[in-house]
Amino acid sequence: MKKYNLFFCAMLLLVGCRQSQRDLFNGKDLEGWHWDVPAMDSLPNTPNPFAMRNGQLISLGEPRGHLITDDSFADYRLEFEYRFIGEPGNCGILVHASTPRALYEMFPQSIEVQLMHENAGDFWCIVEDIKVDNMEARRGPKEEWGIREGDNRRIENLTDGSENPLGEWNRGVIECLDDEIKVWINGDLVNHGYHATATSGQIAIQAEGAAVAFKYLHLKRINHMSE
Repeated sequence: MKKYNLFFCAMLLLVGCRQSQRDLFNGKDLEGWHWDVPAMDSLPNTPNPFAMRNGQLISLGEPRGHLITDDSFADYRLEFEYRFIGEPGNCGILVHASTPRALYEMFPQSIEVQLMHENAGDFWCIVEDIKVDNMEARRGPKEEWGIREGDNRRIENLTDGSENPLGEWNRGVIECLDDEIKVWINGDLVNHGYHATATSGQIAIQAEGAAVAFKYLHLKRINHMSE
C-alpha cells in the first residue's frame, strides 16, 4: 500500500510541475491567442500583423495592434527570446492586460515592458500604474505623471547597453509576483517596480511599427510556498 501511495504522490507532483510551466505558443499556429487590430475593423482584407513562421512568433509591426492571450495569469515568470528583423524600432510585451483599447483607442489597459531598441526594460503605464525607486529621476516631474493620454507614462529602465547588437537574439525575463514586476534583459536586472495597480491579467504582444521575432515565450507559475 505504501508503494502505491508513493507512486500516486509522485504522479501528482509530476502533473503539478507540468501545469506550472507552459509554452504560450505552440510553434504551429496562434491557438490560445486572439488579436485586436483596429484597422481590421473597417478594412476586412487588412493582413494580420501576427503570424507563425518556422516555429517563431512574428510581429510584423504593421498594421498596429496587439496579440493577446485568451487566458489571464498572475504570479509568474515569463521567459522569452526576441530580435528585431531588419530595421530596429518599437515593440513591447504588456502584462496585466484587461480592458481593450483603453488608451488611444488601441492599447489595452496594462503595464508595458518596453522592448524598443535601446530602451528595453522601460515601463509604460497604460491606465494602470506602478512605482519604482528614484521616480522623479526616471519619470520626470511628479506633476506630469499619469496613466492616460498626454500624461508622462514612461518610467526609464535602470541600465544602458544590456541589449545585444542588432540581429542577435536577446533573452528576456519578466517576473510578476503580487504587486511587483521585475525585468531582466540578457541577465541584467533592467527594471523593478512595485505597488502596481494590477496584479493579474492577460499578456499581450505589440505590433507597433517594427518587425520582431520571438523564438519562444515560456511561462512558469510562481508557487508562493516555494519562495
